[in-house]
Amino acid sequence: MRVTLVAVGRTRAPYLDDVAHYEKLLRPYVKLDTVELRDDADAAQVARRVPDRAHCVLLAIDAPTRDSVTQATWLEERRASGRDLCFVIGGADGLDLDRADERLSFGPVTLPHQLARVIVLEQLYRAHRILRGEPYHH
Repeated sequence: MRVTLVAVGRTRAPYLDDVAHYEKLLRPYVKLDTVELRDDADAAQVARRVPDRAHCVLLAIDAPTRDSVTQATWLEERRASGRDLCFVIGGADGLDLDRADERLSFGPVTLPHQLARVIVLEQLYRAHRILRGEPYHH
């Protein structure tokens, strides 16, 4: 499965090490592409970077949440559909993306957008470990 992470803005320290860590851990499970756009990228620019047939998930604070086991089940359903995945993280002002197939939240708190990238990758890793029956608490 190919997963694309489209994010407005660049990853900077201290998050670079965490992103690199989870990218490495995810290598056995998915082909990961990361697209970083300028801080002033608008919805049209973001939409152009979402792969055509990918199931697009927009991260949004006011969206539904999932626990880790539900996320793993959801991931398996996406895998079975034969479509790739794309997660989109907007900039500081958020993003409204008509192209999104669904919206997802990691809770009601506002996260730094760079930290949201780390969480997306960690949750993907955790979901793959759950699906394989492997331990996932590190």
